[in-house]
Amino acid sequence: MAKELLVIKIGGTEGVNFDFLCLEIAEMVTQRSKIIVVHGGSKEANVLGEKVGHPAKFITSPEGFTSRYTDSETMEIFSMAVKGKVNTSIVTKLQKFGVNAFGLSGIDGQFMIAVRKKAIQSVENGKRKIIRDDFSGKIENVNVSILNWLLEMNIVPVIAPLAVSTEGEGLNVDADRVAAMVARAMHADGLMLFTAVKGLYRDFPNEKTWIPKLKQNELPNALQYAQGRMKKKILSAQEALAGGVRRVAIADGRGDRPIANAFAGQATWIGVE
Repeated sequence: MAKELLVIKIGGTEGVNFDFLCLEIAEMVTQRSKIIVVHGGSKEANVLGEKVGHPAKFITSPEGFTSRYTDSETMEIFSMAVKGKVNTSIVTKLQKFGVNAFGLSGIDGQFMIAVRKKAIQSVENGKRKIIRDDFSGKIENVNVSILNWLLEMNIVPVIAPLAVSTEGEGLNVDADRVAAMVARAMHADGLMLFTAVKGLYRDFPNEKTWIPKLKQNELPNALQYAQGRMKKKILSAQEALAGGVRRVAIADGRGDRPIANAFAGQATWIGVE
């Protein structure tokens, strides 16, 4: 019987334990599981931006979605942080734990093509502002042949959230949505989004409002009470499930057994009846 294909997104926020997640991923691969890793890098990009005197700026869309404002200098900083540091670190950790891994971004080999957002709206102090110098985009195409080749070679792909535009520009792309698009393109069985909270809360941070399960048709309503970056995770879950992925987990990446804990029910599972 064929092994399930799982896409695991390791969030780049403060508190997510890369070491333990990589150890569990290595253990699963050793047991012949097929895994693709996608990662963020917000924390490292913020730290590097502060060091070079160009601190991060975040914008909020009229719909309430938060994203990094990526001018040309921020794009350079973000690329250095997520591809140069975080991606290399994860690849190194996986190899240390006994599995081979290959780091890449969507720019490499035009692996992920995205459409640049030429004009985006931001709400600042209650007023809408049009931003035209942002180097972010939405993925339109994933070259699955690269991923299939790596998996056939028993190599774990580790994907940084960068893509190339149709005009050949490097773009910042949201890591949660990268994971969703990769899961869709690869017809993955499952998608796991690891962050620094237990999952979705109806009234964050009230622990009593944590939601262990959601049906796919409940996601539009969930977008209304999801806060901050959680909105992007709910949207990514929608995109993945609509593309044929069977189940999505929003899970806690802290602790020493985050993947095992998620499968034991300590996560918000979506699409599981």
